[in-house]
Amino acid sequence: MASTINTSIVAMILLLLVLLTFIQGTYAAGECGKTPISSAAASLSPCLAAAKTARGKVPPACCTRVAALLKSSPRCLCAVFLSPLAKQAGINPATAITVPKRCNIRNRPVGKKCGGYVVP
Repeated sequence: MASTINTSIVAMILLLLVLLTFIQGTYAAGECGKTPISSAAASLSPCLAAAKTARGKVPPACCTRVAALLKSSPRCLCAVFLSPLAKQAGINPATAITVPKRCNIRNRPVGKKCGGYVVP
């Protein structure tokens, strides 16, 4: 009898731990994790000119930040490029998606979809 009660208590504790893990994951489930997309977009401000026109030079500071974002949260970069904030800033998503290639970032997600665009 005591063994059954102990087993039930252990099962309930495990269930609670699984639920807590799921709930925490739900709150951090955005494309940029716990970072608001506006903060992620602001960190990419050196990329503004390069994301507006394909002929714009990509500054080293932009490449450094894009590489860091791709390493920590690759889907976040796509979310930033497709965000309403980017649209308001005049960013062309078709051009913006080329920034990692123009920076010669080797670990970019080549061939992955980003909205209606494919990462070159």
